[in-house]
Amino acid sequence: MADTIFRYPFRNFFLDHPPIFREYYGSTALLDWIESPTAHILKINVPGFKKDEIKVQIEEGNVLHLRGESLKKENHGKEIVWHIAERGNGKEDFSRMIELPVDVKLDKIKAHIENGVLTVIVPKDSSHKVRNINIGSRL
Repeated sequence: MADTIFRYPFRNFFLDHPPIFREYYGSTALLDWIESPTAHILKINVPGFKKDEIKVQIEEGNVLHLRGESLKKENHGKEIVWHIAERGNGKEDFSRMIELPVDVKLDKIKAHIENGVLTVIVPKDSSHKVRNINIGSRL
């Protein structure tokens, strides 16, 4: 709810919460976000998608947008009657938007897909380290 009231760029100023996640189309793309000392690693379940059906883009500065569009049209003929279709029987889309931290190298992001899992590696920018300032008695 708060995300609909406070829009970028004021969202992080007024709200102290982790980066935002936005889903569209009743997304079924489940996500794990792991942080190592050198990178953020995102693992997204995308079973049945091929790499050319998935787009990984950076939008609005530091928002990672993951999109998938699969055309799984199974032709079983006119004599087939569907009783239950829980796995989907047509076009299934997903879209996830993730606001990344500011200490990342956006130009070095890599992604690959294997066994129905899309892995996105977002390297950290090591130049954003804390720097101590010496305190003197006069300027």
